[in-house]
This record gives sequence, C-alpha cells and structure tokens, in this order.
Amino acid sequence: MRITDVLVQRGLVTRDQLEEAVRLQRREGLRLDEALLRLGLLEERQLLEVLSEHLGLKVVDLREAQIDPDVLRAVPAKLVHRKRLLPLRRNNGVLEVATADAFDMSVFDDLRLLTGQNVRPVLAEREEIEKLIKTYYGVGGDTIEEMVGAEGPERLEAAGSEDLLEMAQEASVIKLVNEIIIEAVNERASDIHIEPYENELSIRYRIDGVLQPASLPPQIHRFQAAIISRIKILANLNIAERRVPQDGRIEFNVGGRQIDVRVSVIPMLFGEGVVMRLLDKANVLFTLPQLGMDEETFANFNQLIQRPHGIILVTGPTGSGKTTTLYAALNAIVGPGIKVLTVEDPVEYHLKGVNQIPVRSEVGMTFERGLRAILRHDPDVVMIGEIRDLETARAATQAALTG
Repeated sequence: MRITDVLVQRGLVTRDQLEEAVRLQRREGLRLDEALLRLGLLEERQLLEVLSEHLGLKVVDLREAQIDPDVLRAVPAKLVHRKRLLPLRRNNGVLEVATADAFDMSVFDDLRLLTGQNVRPVLAEREEIEKLIKTYYGVGGDTIEEMVGAEGPERLEAAGSEDLLEMAQEASVIKLVNEIIIEAVNERASDIHIEPYENELSIRYRIDGVLQPASLPPQIHRFQAAIISRIKILANLNIAERRVPQDGRIEFNVGGRQIDVRVSVIPMLFGEGVVMRLLDKANVLFTLPQLGMDEETFANFNQLIQRPHGIILVTGPTGSGKTTTLYAALNAIVGPGIKVLTVEDPVEYHLKGVNQIPVRSEVGMTFERGLRAILRHDPDVVMIGEIRDLETARAATQAALTG
C-alpha cells in the first residue's frame, strides 16, 4: 500500500487535501511530505509515525536522546548540513544516524562507504535535528570545515592587506559571514559582538538585552582576519587600516527583510573587535499592542503619550527595545494634525509623517543643538534619541516645561 493511501485510510488527510498537496508539490518542486507539512494538513510527528510503520524505521525523540560526541566526528560537517543528518551513537558496531527525510535512503549507502561502518537510519523531527546540528557543529560548520581544508596555516598567519582582500572575497568567507549575520537575524539579536583573544575568536549575539555565545566551531579563530576584512569591505571601510576605530554601514537582505547593519571596528590587543547593530526595518510596523506590555502598563503608557505636554523617559540596557518602544509610540500619535520632530544618532528607521534630524557631531550638530533648533519649528511632539550630557537634559526638561 502506498504511503498516501495509508494517510487517507487513517483519516489524517482527505483525497481533496492530498490533491492540493500534489499541486503544491509540482508547482514548487517539493517532495509530497514537504507539501503536506507546508500546508499544515498534518503534524510532522504523525507523518513520522506512519513512515516508521511503513518503512520499518524507528522514530526517536531527540529532546531525550543521549548523543555520543565521539560519533559526531564520524560524519563530515558538510554532509551533515547538506543532508540534515545527525549521528547519534555507535551501538555494537552500528552507527545510528537520525534523518527527517525518509525518502532519501541513498545517503546512508554513501555513509557506509565513507565511514566503513554499518549505518542504521532512524527518523526524527526536522526542527530538532537542525537545532542539534547548530549546537554540535555550529553555525557555518560545513563552511569552516571546507575552509580549514583549503587554507594552509602559513597563509592564514602571514596575510598582508592584498592577501586579506583576496581571502575576504572568497566564496567560503562570504558565505560564512552571511551565515553569522543571518543566524543573528533569525535569533532576533540586536547586536553581533566579534572579539579576538589570543587563541580564540568570540562571537556573541545580544538577544533580549543579554549577550549569548553563538554556536560556532572553535576553528573559526583561524579565519579571524578574513572574517573581519569581509565585514569591513561590506561596510566600505579601509581593510589596510587596523590602528584606528572605523564606523560604517551595510544593507543586508534576509528572506525579503531589509536589515540595516551599523558597523563599528576598534583595534584591540589581539586584532580588531567588531560590533554590528542590526536594525530590522520591519520593526517600524510595530504598534503599541505588539510590544507585549501587560494590560495596565499599556493603558497607562497609551494615556501618557496622548497628553499635550510633559516628558516621558524610556530607559533600559542595550538591545532592550527602547527605540522600538519610542517608534511604536510615535506611530500611535503621528497624524495630519500634529508635527513630530526627532533628533537621533543615527536615524535608525524612517518614519512616515515624522521629521527626523540626524546628529552630526563632526560639524557641531549635537543633540543639544539639534533640540534647541527644532523647538523653533513649532513642534507638537519631540523625540530625542539619547540624553548624553547635562546640556541636553536641561534643554529637554525646559522644552517639556515651557512647550
């Protein structure tokens, strides 16, 4: 009996739903199981159980599985990432490997040839496999494995400016930097911190205000110079200059979302440190209800921003959502009947109907000077990105008191 007949017989899908999945399969070049899951016609666990009975394969729950770190080295990272496989354990000379793709068993023949061992496939949920691949092999694990094989240590350690330029433009380095940024965006990080140490390159993501280590293979420190040079090229910075701080900007597209990346590079003891601030332009669509305030806080805050006078201070650590909160507040009150002006460093998002003034300290355009200037433009609402000094604090307080 075909697997489709089993699904219909068990009442998991109807014939009409099956036909809908087949149309999607043909239109987008998917496998039938992928089409069924994409349409939400059944749960992945249900599908795995049917496949388990049909193909005689065991289903494992990776949330409870004990993974032997030694067997992870038995399968190349490139194959793990490409085929979404996860080596679990070696039992009586048999290597057990988890997969979410029950329709591609030929890869296990390749594994038997590659490892010289008997291989037993088991089924597991794709999301759990991908999560553990990231944990054990790291973001960009296959790319780094490829780079380690291609680069000689002597080239990596004695790279001059021309070598760094060449290395930073290699496909593997481009892919690795892209993977680091994409992972940060997917994790909803506000910042990426790249910090060099003597024999280590630390990469951390700031998520919900807290720095968390990125899952990356330890060999990444060998490509420190190439990674930082690639980032500097993207930000239009001078890769030959490593003695002074530099600031730049990158426009990045992730899954159709436009990400604005502010880059700051500073010289450190063991190389250059980089911090990248990620600004997701989709965040400007946030409304106050989407901020996640409790009912009472939302009611109070919404009432406060509607008042015609006074001052509201939004404070918190880096990446905690201060700018998002302020922009959501401005979105809530902006309209044809009021004039809104902001002073920001830099202007993080463009808001329709809001007059936004960027700070330019190099020409004397500070927060304090910008604030005093915009008060002569008859504003109804003023937003100041930061209160950095006593003068700005005085000007802001005076504006709130006198209007």
